[in-house]
Amino acid sequence: MHLFKTILQILYTIYAAILFVAILLVITPFVVIASFFGKINGGNAIYKLCYWWATTWMLLIGIRIHIRHEAPHNRQQQYIFVSNHISYMDVPMFVTTILQPIRVLGKAELAKIPVFGFLYKNTVVMVNRNNAADRAKSIYTLKRVIAKGISVVICPEGTFNETGQPLKTFYDGAFRIAIETQTPIKPFVLPDTVRRMHYRSFIDNSPGVCRAIFLEAVPVAGLTLKDVEQLKQTVYNKMEAALIKYDYGK
Repeated sequence: MHLFKTILQILYTIYAAILFVAILLVITPFVVIASFFGKINGGNAIYKLCYWWATTWMLLIGIRIHIRHEAPHNRQQQYIFVSNHISYMDVPMFVTTILQPIRVLGKAELAKIPVFGFLYKNTVVMVNRNNAADRAKSIYTLKRVIAKGISVVICPEGTFNETGQPLKTFYDGAFRIAIETQTPIKPFVLPDTVRRMHYRSFIDNSPGVCRAIFLEAVPVAGLTLKDVEQLKQTVYNKMEAALIKYDYGK
């Protein structure tokens, strides 16, 4: 029985990978065209293409996206979205569930992947977390994006949470940027992505439901950098409680 399940998972993984690449190749010419229209207009167009790509791919591999807002959400409002991070499925969920212009802070090393790297470089604010100068540059870029009226997505855990607990310790970056730009924080949690694509194995994945739970926005008006720790803890507590409430995968 275990062997049969493993064979099915391998076949499913191959099927998902082929579709992933095939749809990417279809949209790549349009991404190239959009890239000539600048970082703002071109970038927004590329994100719309990514939405089409990720939505189509997830539908065809049997993943059903469920979006829940625990409080009324204003898509015209600019936010710093912060999410838990536990799976490679997180990024497709970002572009399929945040239905407004965004830029995601992502790992620089993923830009080296053939074909996908071109799309990645044109949609993500890249950061090399091992380089202090590069981290500072990425923060500067995020602030410029926010100044253009575009929301950003940051995973304050930094890397995959492999602790078995709801969340890892948060870094300060997202909260410092929120205070410095006076942009409210919109926490959301992805309780199912690790069930759909687990970090421990390339073939440990499966079809099923993938939920995005958006929590009430956390205002930062009037806060100063002295309030970073308190703000970080407030958001952490809200996200931890939500992950437990919605039965997060481990």
